[in-house]
Amino acid sequence: MRIAVFGATGRTGRPLVEQALERGHEVVAFVRDPASLPSAVRDDDRVTVVAGDAYAGDGVDRAVGGDGDPVDAVVSVLGQSSEGPDDLLTAAGRHALAAMDEHGVDRFVTLVGAGVREEGESVSLGGKVMGSLLKLLARSVLEDASDHVATVRDSDARWTVVRGPRLTEDEHTGAFRHGTDLSLGMRDSAARANVAEFVLDCLEDDRYVGEMPKVADE
Repeated sequence: MRIAVFGATGRTGRPLVEQALERGHEVVAFVRDPASLPSAVRDDDRVTVVAGDAYAGDGVDRAVGGDGDPVDAVVSVLGQSSEGPDDLLTAAGRHALAAMDEHGVDRFVTLVGAGVREEGESVSLGGKVMGSLLKLLARSVLEDASDHVATVRDSDARWTVVRGPRLTEDEHTGAFRHGTDLSLGMRDSAARANVAEFVLDCLEDDRYVGEMPKVADE
């Protein structure tokens, strides 16, 4: 499978790219600065590096469509930062989905926080507390993620929205749980490398198409 990864140099993107290569895939790594990719990844024959700006849309079409050889799937593991625009995920997602539509690519997996809810979803007490804190301390991040998900759900893509709790730099254990009805509390977390594994599982096995599973470490 040939996978375009937006956010390839991020804290979740790096293990995702590494695991994708270990699992035999080709990767189109979309980055702002190619030098921020590890040299071993940059020099791998199975990696195509595309420099651009996902927020402005620069280079997005090239990453998805290639030179007439489109990718098989697109993954977004972009993350908000204090220096970035408030609507990063929403804007970048729109550009990616437009390029996918243009080039006939339909599989899309994107990562957001577990604070994004589905209508009528049952939420644990801890989850409600977390949601209240997010609205208080990171409202713009939550609103951006929610708007991004709304755009994805309205698209023609075969999408999966992966929702994660607090993400950590813990080691890759492969021990995690997932599900659309997974109950998350204040203490739940997920190693970024485990989330990367789950994202790739969703791609390879066509899991959770049209659904919004949560994932957390065991």
